[in-house]
Amino acid sequence: MPAKWEKNRNFARNYTLYHMEKHFKRTTITSALPYANGPVHIGHLAGVYVPADIYARYLRLKGRECLFIGGSDEHGVPVTIRARKEGITVQEVVDRYHNLIKDSFERFGISFDVYSRTTSKTHHKLASDFFRKLYDDGKFIEQVSEQFYDEQTGHFLTDRNIRGECPRCHAPEAYGDQCEKCGATLSPEELINPYNAETGNPLVKKPTKHWYLPLDKDQQWLEKWILEDHKEWRSNVYGQCKSWLDGGLRPRAVTRDLDWGIPVPIEGAEGKVLYVWFDAPIGYISNTKELCDAHPELGPWEKWWKDPETRLVHFIGKDNIVFHCIVFPAMLKAHGDYILPDNVPSNEFLNLEGNKISTSKNYAVWLNEYLDELPGRQDELRYVLTANAPETKDNDFTWDDFQARCNNELVAVYGNFVNRALQLTQKYYEGKVPECGELNDYDKETLAEFCDVKSRLEQLLEGFKFREAQKEAMNLARIGNKYIADCEPWKVVKTDPERVKTIIYLSLQITANLAIAFEPFLPFSSKRLREMICLTPTLSKGEGESLWELLGRTDILPAGKQLPKPELLFTKIEDEVVAQQKKKLEDTLKANEAAAYKAAPVKPTVSFEDFEKLDIRVGLVKSCEKVKKSKKLLKFILDDGSGQDRTILSGIAQWYEPERLVGKHVLFIANFAPRQMMGEESQGMILSAVNYNGDLSVTTVLDDVKGGSQVG
Repeated sequence: MPAKWEKNRNFARNYTLYHMEKHFKRTTITSALPYANGPVHIGHLAGVYVPADIYARYLRLKGRECLFIGGSDEHGVPVTIRARKEGITVQEVVDRYHNLIKDSFERFGISFDVYSRTTSKTHHKLASDFFRKLYDDGKFIEQVSEQFYDEQTGHFLTDRNIRGECPRCHAPEAYGDQCEKCGATLSPEELINPYNAETGNPLVKKPTKHWYLPLDKDQQWLEKWILEDHKEWRSNVYGQCKSWLDGGLRPRAVTRDLDWGIPVPIEGAEGKVLYVWFDAPIGYISNTKELCDAHPELGPWEKWWKDPETRLVHFIGKDNIVFHCIVFPAMLKAHGDYILPDNVPSNEFLNLEGNKISTSKNYAVWLNEYLDELPGRQDELRYVLTANAPETKDNDFTWDDFQARCNNELVAVYGNFVNRALQLTQKYYEGKVPECGELNDYDKETLAEFCDVKSRLEQLLEGFKFREAQKEAMNLARIGNKYIADCEPWKVVKTDPERVKTIIYLSLQITANLAIAFEPFLPFSSKRLREMICLTPTLSKGEGESLWELLGRTDILPAGKQLPKPELLFTKIEDEVVAQQKKKLEDTLKANEAAAYKAAPVKPTVSFEDFEKLDIRVGLVKSCEKVKKSKKLLKFILDDGSGQDRTILSGIAQWYEPERLVGKHVLFIANFAPRQMMGEESQGMILSAVNYNGDLSVTTVLDDVKGGSQVG
């Protein structure tokens, strides 16, 4: 590396640019393999697939050699749980969701070069061979350990299939590897009263033999490789790795007692499979092999995984940082033939309307449903997810923000400028690009504002700052919108028609720049815009310029070029669409609350004589009001049939507006001794039911009855 860069304040950024431009000939891009036990949701998209796709599209625009590798993770516990719940085979589960996920990605424009699966023959063989080489080279250690076992089902349980009380926050249903309430990383041994998450059965410990990767032996080189050699990694990635390394690495099992997965390819391992964390990342390699075998023009698959001139970049969520930065590199290093990842741009989590996205509770915006319910709106979602990308901290997706960004930015800024420029071209010049006249000072100032847009975008994209890069592209639209609004060609045309030619010419050049700048982010609308301005993906081979190389230029569209009639690039998101999506989520939350409700245990048996001692009656609510200086109490005046009003105070103010209760026939206990409350005497108790979510509901009668009627 050039010594002068050591003193540069932007060392990390320049280090990345140096690696990309000066050292590597090609890039292998991987994205985390989604479990084939359910659809993909917006958290997956924001955390992994949209940023990976942006980067892959950018590299292709630059004319760089790259492969974008994806696929479904079809082994592990989640798919087996789904199969047992639905009463079908595991293969049926993975077939269904692999196809659904793959189709959703294609419809959404995630531009994988290959999207395969870990149940493929290619993967099974490569993963088995990978394990066998490490085994034959003596890289594993063999250990017998006691693990949790369900005697009733006859199965050892994985960490994720064990639940119990969290030792940190005491949440009652923490998983064996993590507490979703407090976020603590756990082991099953730490849980209080562990049990089988599926059956509820108590667990015992039973000895079993497994093979382990001794990560403790990798501690020294991993510390140097990560903490010294990769300081340019994102702070969340670097920090999590440092925390693990500071805590000391320990051996990690690579096999499990399961009946679904890749069988351990050695004698004495019957009934055991490769642990999914060991098997899944090898899927990146096997999927690459599958692609290269089908397309020999790409070269041998080893070129993409073993050539030092290939750069390996993993796009993942923060829950996969340790596996991709510590465990998988240790596997690759142990094998001996593979390159190591050069960068792992991991994102944090995306929340939804202030709540955590939950696959198990169906609380998510599912990609396949979004594509069906908002057809043709792929770029709108891509734009908002990138604008809210959780690059350095958790972020929140809301439908109101989605609507506001689409309407106020895509429609009102980007779309408005493009429509103005193209419509004025049609109106004044019959769709032909006019000649550019002499530039005035304002024209030159405007051109200066975006002349370096290419270099700015490159710096941000090379540094994996996709949120800022998209802002930079949108800033170009703001420059154009301001330029055409300030110049007012619709007015100037009456006094200086030659000046209008220059205004429209420059507006069209900005439009062409937008079609290029937004291509990595918004591929669908960029394609439509290129068609509207007749901008082909690349110039002729003889000119040797890629589309990206035109960015920042002001002669992209030549004078005299005939443009077709334009159409709107974006349309508004209506209130009804947002209301429907919000209601869908609210209904899901209510359903989850209802499903989580468990009736309180029945109280000890009482005799009928004891029940008869309670005098439960019907009272007509004559008036109801809040008690002053109390947030909880309502004051009821009841007609109890005695000829005199009865006053009862009840702590239900947070669930009812007082006027709503007037005229209702409510049940109350008439023979409780009077109590003083907030300076008032309460002469009984209003009966209420506790709902599943903790709300109180005043008990009433179906038909009108006289005040004072007894319940019995």
